[in-house]
Amino acid sequence: MSNHLSQEKSPYLLQHADNPVDWYPWGEEAFKKAREENRPIFLSVGYATCHWCHVMAHESFEDIEVARLLNQFFVAIKVDREERPDIDQVYMSVCQALTGKGGWPLSVFLTPAGKPFFAGTYFPKTSRMGMSGFIELLTQIAGLWQRDQERIIKAGEETLRAIQDKTGWEPTGSPLTLQTLEMGYDQQVRSFDPQWGGFGSAPKFPTPHHLTFLMRWQKRSQDPKAGDMVGKTLKAMRLGGIFDHIGLGFHRYSVDAQWLVPHFEKMLYDQALLSMAYLEAYQLYRDPFYAKVTREVFTYVLRDMKSPEGGFYSAEDADSEGEEGLFYVWTDRQIQEVLPPDLAALFIRFYDVTPKGNFEKGMSIPHMPLSWEAFAEKEGLPVEELMGRLEKARKELFAVREKRIHPLKDDKILTSWNGLMIAALAKGGQALHDPGYTGAACTAADFILKSMRTPSGGLFRRYREGQLAHPGFLEDYAFFVWGLIELYEATFDLRYLEEALLLNQRQLDLFWDEEKGGCFFTPRDGEQLITREKDLYDGATPSGNSITALNLLRLGRMTGQTVLEEKADQLMRYFSKTVSNYPMAYTQFLNALDFVIGPAQEMVIAGDPSLEGTAQLIRKVRKNFLPNKVLLLRPSGEKEARRACAVSPFLENMISLNQQPTVYLCSQYACQNPITDEAELETILQKTSGSL
Repeated sequence: MSNHLSQEKSPYLLQHADNPVDWYPWGEEAFKKAREENRPIFLSVGYATCHWCHVMAHESFEDIEVARLLNQFFVAIKVDREERPDIDQVYMSVCQALTGKGGWPLSVFLTPAGKPFFAGTYFPKTSRMGMSGFIELLTQIAGLWQRDQERIIKAGEETLRAIQDKTGWEPTGSPLTLQTLEMGYDQQVRSFDPQWGGFGSAPKFPTPHHLTFLMRWQKRSQDPKAGDMVGKTLKAMRLGGIFDHIGLGFHRYSVDAQWLVPHFEKMLYDQALLSMAYLEAYQLYRDPFYAKVTREVFTYVLRDMKSPEGGFYSAEDADSEGEEGLFYVWTDRQIQEVLPPDLAALFIRFYDVTPKGNFEKGMSIPHMPLSWEAFAEKEGLPVEELMGRLEKARKELFAVREKRIHPLKDDKILTSWNGLMIAALAKGGQALHDPGYTGAACTAADFILKSMRTPSGGLFRRYREGQLAHPGFLEDYAFFVWGLIELYEATFDLRYLEEALLLNQRQLDLFWDEEKGGCFFTPRDGEQLITREKDLYDGATPSGNSITALNLLRLGRMTGQTVLEEKADQLMRYFSKTVSNYPMAYTQFLNALDFVIGPAQEMVIAGDPSLEGTAQLIRKVRKNFLPNKVLLLRPSGEKEARRACAVSPFLENMISLNQQPTVYLCSQYACQNPITDEAELETILQKTSGSL
């Protein structure tokens, strides 16, 4: 029989709808049952593409003995962390406070009032290798609840107080300085792995905002070591097994230090953030390798992750047929059965597919021990011929792989992650001069603007199969506004800038802390959890506050609304003490600080973008690495010009000179003479961008 999850839309919750555990979704029905029957609550938080969530589900949640204990002594609640990041954030803080670590599946025990008293992550069904068994744990907690309920309630109250104390930031009001950027850079140098790239040891995560910060630091300091760290990491990831060499796109992270064995799930946000890092590297270093990788990521996303409505799906699982990575790995014999002998032999040598294998059960994860150039030299082949033959092999193997049983696709559409992908595609359309990417970004943004709005003009968090759910959280607004800003700069369609301003104001109305500054993660009119937190850590995704800081700065410069820059200053001062303690944990926030310290540029192009002269000037601006610029169009048509000037009044007098497209360039609150000469603009841009 189905439990209470059968009517949900979340793919993760639906995975558990037929468990013998009597799961409830998060809501009043479950808490009412816990209060009326005086039972503790078992809260399980995970997501559809989480490998260890699957393991615990198969071991415990599908087990009759475990289900009997949970159903008899507890009220069991299941939460999709991607739909309800607010719940996940609060109770992950509990887990980290109680155990010093976190992760998914997240397992938390609560009193009927929702106060947490015990937490952990994955528990095996029975004790093994020093880990507590889930059956023993359930038995002990059920017994303690019956014998000494007051003790547990007291523990829950103490845990709640500790969490509430921990969420209290200590604003100093002091501005952050260039020294903060330098400290963040020095910490990255100490954490950098010079052999394999990336930061820290295994498991190793991409963390693209570390790399975008390093590129800004290199531009500022001209320190070549920063560029070496960026290049080593971006190239090692593309050559390693963390990249899907058959289907393209990046897996979630590497379980080893050398990027060989990935955790095979694929997340939309990783594709978005990594493609932006590769794009910026292409603009700064002018190496076509980085453009190639960006196009590969976009190929995967537009092929496999785009919904018919135009939005983007969330993730693809690591597991298929009950085994992690099975969809992605190969034996040499499998490759030989697909490809002609000479091509199979070349592919096997190049991608290091061996009879012994480098993964479980003799399977191999394709990866590149040598670059194309190094392998071609070793084999005595022209590089172009080698790459052409390998691409032919890839396509044939991909066609065969498509016939395998695919991992689960988590097909919900999240506003926040779509915002990141819209930003990436819009930036790609600009830097790579590809209108197809810009068009895909427009389609996704238009879908959200039309189909994921609340009646009051806000944003919903999730869309799936025609159903909307959950009012948007801070990251939904911040990430989507970011996407709209990039989309305006890619299209000069003023509608996107107008929507960005409206949603940014809506965000401030819902999330801004009027008393102290900064943004809460949850809206003021949303569900009240045991605590209301502010996120700042730039982890797998940047924090909502880090992106908000840069959004406020850019929108302020684009419109002349100094109140927006004042908000950014207040936000950054509020978090300054926390950031200055360990800047490396807040590298997206450091990108906003880099903008503040400057020099930042405001660029206005006056002219008709449909004319080749104007379009050529626009392309010259877009190809350069100018991370701290804002770009506006002053249209030539009277009606369009009035509308643009209503948004950005300072555009009024920035007109085309002598009927020629004209560039107005301002920096650090001072403007240069208008530029109509293409060569003069090229010289200024090269000097400004620091491209190498």
